[in-house]
Amino acid sequence: MPIISDNLIRPLLRFLKTQNTGSRLLLLATITALILANSPAKEIYDQLWKIPIAISVGDKVISGSLQHWINDGLMVIFFLVIGLEIKREILVGELAGWQKAGLPFIAALGGMLFPALIYTIVNWGGPGSSGWGIPMATDIAFALGCLMILGDRIPTSLKVFMLAMAIVDDLGAIIVIAFFYTSELYIPYLLLAAAITAALILLNILQVRRLSPYVILGIILWLAVDHSGIHATLAGVVLAMTIPARSVFKPEEFLFEAENIIKNFPEPDEEFNLMCVDEEQRNALKSIENAVGKMDTMLQRLEDKLHPFSAIVIIPLFAFANAGVYLGQDAIRLVTESPITLGIILGLLLGKQIGIMTFSFAAVKLGLATLPQGVGWKGIYGLSCLAGIGFTMSLFISNLSFSSAKFIQEGKIGILLASMFAAVIGTAIMRTLTEKG
Repeated sequence: MPIISDNLIRPLLRFLKTQNTGSRLLLLATITALILANSPAKEIYDQLWKIPIAISVGDKVISGSLQHWINDGLMVIFFLVIGLEIKREILVGELAGWQKAGLPFIAALGGMLFPALIYTIVNWGGPGSSGWGIPMATDIAFALGCLMILGDRIPTSLKVFMLAMAIVDDLGAIIVIAFFYTSELYIPYLLLAAAITAALILLNILQVRRLSPYVILGIILWLAVDHSGIHATLAGVVLAMTIPARSVFKPEEFLFEAENIIKNFPEPDEEFNLMCVDEEQRNALKSIENAVGKMDTMLQRLEDKLHPFSAIVIIPLFAFANAGVYLGQDAIRLVTESPITLGIILGLLLGKQIGIMTFSFAAVKLGLATLPQGVGWKGIYGLSCLAGIGFTMSLFISNLSFSSAKFIQEGKIGILLASMFAAVIGTAIMRTLTEKG
């Protein structure tokens, strides 16, 4: 992998800073949920998420529990952010071209296949067999949070590799949800969703750069997808793929426009005081703002605005609503007695390590990919351990996999235990790294 440029380092550092804050809040929300679920306040905690909320538009009423609105509503924004990140990385980031994307893609593929295979073997023919997608996902917030704890000990190239691999992992989870965790399809709503998607693509082709048309069509798309039988959150991914990612101005056009505006900036008729009130000056400022809007892309602006909200608000709230699981003596018993719990633990802890290491080693030895700059096999192995942290997306898929509250409980226990052990083991291995990995 080539040496990382400053153009990638700066946005990466901003991303990691936000992700680090989000990781701490995610951990706090998880611990709080676990404490409440295992305390005398358990009944209050459980009933909180069952509070019904309804939105009325004319004679049409959309209703659901508070937990439903979080999981099927707010999480649409989370998936929108994931979609924006995937699109950006494919176009100009660490997934742009096989030279960069090769190893993260192959490693992530192995890290998805082996956990699903191990889970399937453990639950073969059993009532929990539908949960094979649960151990496939890696939680990017917790995994990067573990790396950030170690600071400069971890090479930036290794953090970039982890980020790229996790993004491919998220893409795999989205595909799995779309094709394997979809209920009965309703064709009229699917056709409506397809028509709206076509309209969004047309807006992109026509170079519409106002956000409001995309927001309005995005909301209608969410409602159509929600009624189509496909999980509503996938509307966020579809919307992300239609968001314009190309600048209207080229750099030289922007420089010419901006310099021309500044050079002809009107002289004030009176002394400036407190704020700009000269109409000609304000028009010039708006022209500069318009030029900046043509240089910056809607994709980047939207991602910059939504990513902090997703990392700091939505994901911790999702964890608070879904991570509350009663442990007690059942947790220890289920490790050995529940195929669901055991399959998830083995899938995340062993499957991730075996899959990522096997596929990465084969890719490098066959000349299909190269190791990142300054990264050795110990670093890749440490990442394969951290990839066993399957928290947010695993909990999400667990809710889709099972209709039985008992099975969901067993799944959550497996996810929590596996993620905790993966974080401890992975961080311990990463702590031993030198600058050269």
